[in-house]
Amino acid sequence: MTFYAWTQDVPVDAEAYADIIGRMGRTPMPGLIVHLAIRDEGGAVSYLDVWESEQACDAAFASVVHPAVGPVLAERGIRPAGEPVRTAIDVLDVRFGDGSSRQP
Repeated sequence: MTFYAWTQDVPVDAEAYADIIGRMGRTPMPGLIVHLAIRDEGGAVSYLDVWESEQACDAAFASVVHPAVGPVLAERGIRPAGEPVRTAIDVLDVRFGDGSSRQP
């Protein structure tokens, strides 16, 4: 198995991110292994995602993520030129607190 993993800098702050998550609710996203939203010292938000496949990621973005993100960006007057660049990550192992792991 090969994972589809990436980081992405996004044009939102923690407040906008919280609004996005609120709109997404607990909607399942099949294929998502882990999503981390990270805030740096300056307040900028970035993501680190690990998915089972690029297809699963793209499907979840189309059906869950983008429908939540679009209205939040519009309400805040944020008009990105497109989807922020995803920087690929080569995953060696994903380890969980229960001692289990998933390896590519």
